[in-house]
Amino acid sequence: MRFSRALAILGLVVAVGARVFGSAPEAVFAIVGDQHSAYGRTAQFVAHVDRVRAENAGVPVAVLINGDAFELGNAVAKRSAGAVDFAMIAALARRGPVVVNLGNHEPEFYDVAESVRRLREAGAVVVGSLVSRETGEGFAPAGATLRLGETEVVIVGVATDLIAQYRAAVRPELDLTNPAVWAREKFPAWLARAPVRVVMSHSGVRYDREIFPVLPDGTLFAGAHDHLRFVHRMGRTVYVHSGAWQGFLSIAKLRRDETGEMTWDVEQVAIRDDDPADPAMADVVRKVRERHLAPEDLVVVGRLKKALPREEAAKFVARAVRMAAGVDAVLIGNTTFGDGLPAGDVTREAFDACVRFDGTICVAEVSGAELKRLLARANQNVDTPFEERRGEFQFADGPAPAEIDEARMYRMATTDWGMKNRGRYFGREDLVFAERPELRLKAVVAEALKE
Repeated sequence: MRFSRALAILGLVVAVGARVFGSAPEAVFAIVGDQHSAYGRTAQFVAHVDRVRAENAGVPVAVLINGDAFELGNAVAKRSAGAVDFAMIAALARRGPVVVNLGNHEPEFYDVAESVRRLREAGAVVVGSLVSRETGEGFAPAGATLRLGETEVVIVGVATDLIAQYRAAVRPELDLTNPAVWAREKFPAWLARAPVRVVMSHSGVRYDREIFPVLPDGTLFAGAHDHLRFVHRMGRTVYVHSGAWQGFLSIAKLRRDETGEMTWDVEQVAIRDDDPADPAMADVVRKVRERHLAPEDLVVVGRLKKALPREEAAKFVARAVRMAAGVDAVLIGNTTFGDGLPAGDVTREAFDACVRFDGTICVAEVSGAELKRLLARANQNVDTPFEERRGEFQFADGPAPAEIDEARMYRMATTDWGMKNRGRYFGREDLVFAERPELRLKAVVAEALKE
């Protein structure tokens, strides 16, 4: 009798669990951000979307591209005006809904209006907060509503207001608004339009923290711009950053629990260079590269015995600058870095994909106590506690905390971008830097790759 009752209770538990976790989702969202024309994994990304669709047969799947699909620093992308990226969006749109939130790199090859027109022509639904200075109107609506099967979804977007992070030629077109102010003004009315709410923010964690109070519980909140990767739950709301350079894909599944409340299951999967690739997309990448790669892109600038993933490559760069500048520590903003570095010959193309920006090295003096504070905030990764995240951080090379004498002074270096944005990166406007014009970031790293 007891055994029968135990089986009955077990059966009830399994049944409830199946209703919550085993039932088919109502809708699935495949989320990326900060792709930056990472052509080495574009065809693999499309194939991953196909896998998600096959694993969720009969369930609507939407792709969310949360800003910065394009990258002017990619020579092939620049010369082809983003041909691969637009082809990727068109390929995805043939499979299902694609929503693009305008980031600071969307108007990379054309003015803002033309960029939006071409995204729509490729089949994307475009949302965002970019407003025309001339007309006072948005280049795209703040949001859009979609019907995914029986589920109605509203998706809203917002971008960074840091004008220096937009291409210089388009800055005069833009009337930018503080993202938190935009969210408070626009989101409540938009998010009331459908029962399922999705926010796409290309503003970074610092602004997103101010946006949190605007969101109804149960919102799927996709963040980007800081090149971070993590999943953080706040009640029924899920806040997810999907990394950069098409290294990861976030898969968010909308389900209902036993009370009928909507819940989100989120999984993040790696996209690797050797993953299966969509043949048609791979053919597009191959043809565009063949047409637009120049001999100088294939010049070998150095060599590595083993491949370095993005985080290790960034630390390698910081170490190279530390040695060249003869300083105690180096801190370089994490979005300076894109992809990792390959084993064997490192071409100019691969090098520029890793070290995105050049700049003069700048040196300042700080106390040991201050250096400890700065290094403690550096080298963040997927396991960094959420309460310690403030958005962009620094990749650093420096002494271990136990080796730092808090009473003495130390010399630290960064790039001229870090110097100009010292308040944002270091939390201090009073740091005094001296430029070292003989030391340029890319030249220093290229020299280290020859050793």
